[in-house]
Amino acid sequence: MTVAPLTDSRVRTGRIKTNAVAIMALAFVVIVAVAVALANEIAPYGYNDQDLAHFLEGPSAAHVLGTDSLGRDVLSRLLYGGQPTLLGVLVAVVVFVIVGVVLGVLAGMLGGWVDSLISGIADVLMSLPGVVLLLGILAIFNQDLLPAMIALGLLGAGSLIRVVRATVLSVREELFVSAAIVSGLSPVRLMARHILPAVFGPVIIQASLFAGAALAVQSGLGFLSLGIHPPQPTWGSMVGEAASNLAKAPWLLVVAGGTITLVALALALIGDGLRDVDAARRGSENGRSKTTRRARVKTQLSRAAVSSPSTGADGSIILAVDDLEISFGDRPVVRGVSFALRRGEIVGLVGESGSGKTVTTLATLGLLPSQASITGGRIVIGDDDVTNLDDRGFAGIRGRRTGLISQEPMVALDPLFSVGSQLMEAIRYSTSPTLPAGQRRARAIDLLRRVRLPDPEGVLAKLPHELSGGMAQRVVIAIALAGDPDLLIADEPTTALDVTVQAGILDLLRDLRSERGLAVLFVTHDLAVVADICDRMIVMEKGAVVETGTVNDVYRSPQAAYTRELIAGTPSLVRAS
Repeated sequence: MTVAPLTDSRVRTGRIKTNAVAIMALAFVVIVAVAVALANEIAPYGYNDQDLAHFLEGPSAAHVLGTDSLGRDVLSRLLYGGQPTLLGVLVAVVVFVIVGVVLGVLAGMLGGWVDSLISGIADVLMSLPGVVLLLGILAIFNQDLLPAMIALGLLGAGSLIRVVRATVLSVREELFVSAAIVSGLSPVRLMARHILPAVFGPVIIQASLFAGAALAVQSGLGFLSLGIHPPQPTWGSMVGEAASNLAKAPWLLVVAGGTITLVALALALIGDGLRDVDAARRGSENGRSKTTRRARVKTQLSRAAVSSPSTGADGSIILAVDDLEISFGDRPVVRGVSFALRRGEIVGLVGESGSGKTVTTLATLGLLPSQASITGGRIVIGDDDVTNLDDRGFAGIRGRRTGLISQEPMVALDPLFSVGSQLMEAIRYSTSPTLPAGQRRARAIDLLRRVRLPDPEGVLAKLPHELSGGMAQRVVIAIALAGDPDLLIADEPTTALDVTVQAGILDLLRDLRSERGLAVLFVTHDLAVVADICDRMIVMEKGAVVETGTVNDVYRSPQAAYTRELIAGTPSLVRAS
């Protein structure tokens, strides 16, 4: 029996249906909003139709919720009063979302002085005395509610700016964003495709909570008879009326105050439910991204240690790193690193965590963190010096001449989009943006076949969480190959895979090297994998290269004490030697 791939909308709908309270709260808010919008059609009376012979009467057939001190129908006034009230809340929420999202995304994406400026603006907005400003705006604009609610949205946007900025900074560190950058996506496309969908959940949650707060503020202003032009009612002004007649008609306070309370509570429950759904979604994605850690088979270790694979290098240098120095601020973390990588060659860059191997490879792709910079040496890809290129300068290199295979395949794929969507996107931006959709799909299927995925057409329709770890890694490799690169950067590509799947991935990389003449920089801490697949190896310790040579020479006769310690830490290699 086959199971149809789940779409993103179906997954979200299924999760939110598990929160019955949030669903009921949402239904209540929708019913109230529709009733208020249709007040002209469904209200039994006009909001100012007076009947002084029947003032302060309780509920009756003629007046379902009774009448006020001027004999006006309470239900009608409640429906009409909801129009300026909910409209004011809507205006405040729209301003809150637009300002918060735009400034938050800009701060998170651009960083630097833009981030500092926007963060300062957010701090100022959060520190301003809101009530005083609203009263001043109402006085300036002759009790016009619209400018006051716009100001309320601006004042509240400071907190959303911080939430969106933090989310964007977090998403920027995800491997699927790095993979998208390496695939050649433009900053605008990257933001629209991967960043904005990630902030959607937190923004909806914050907006629902802010809506409840805006309702309370707007009702408070109405209670004080501010922001309205009598006889137009608002829910707040109806509470003020009820308070003045509390002794004679206490039910009036129950009607108006109860409506405000129920709507505010419903908005809070919606936000709470959305928070639970978003947390469940994130937890599910993280859980699916965790795969079994691999243990190398003893016989494979022994065989790998005594014979290194033959090289297919033709002598042409694809990547040259010369005396590279990388610093975080004033502190150098990589010093004097030099090596070359030839076409058809697989070179292992080896070292324990913190040795500088990952930072070195990130520099070759122009993906260094914002606080890091190249302070010496140079990096040449083919004939191009890429040492000081910005993102625009790397546009013709990432995805076309270089490809990235990341450590965690599940994290390297955006969980919100299907495999086909992500692969065809990489094809579009690494080949030609005008390539017809049919040709992009055909090329995507061909790439999935080349990485030995069964049923490539079925895989295109799947979401990342529907793939096994090995399948996901093969998809990542297919994306890396979309632009026919000369150089592959493989950053711990087998660490998250079990032994059987790992062996298949290594075989695939060997075949791709033979078929396409790829140069592969294989970053790892696993000496057994290096012995199994690499032609040469570069050993790094504390940001510096301590030994280089062929795999056979280094394993049989290590020169550096650190290399001997690494080999001694792999018992199977010691026994094999």
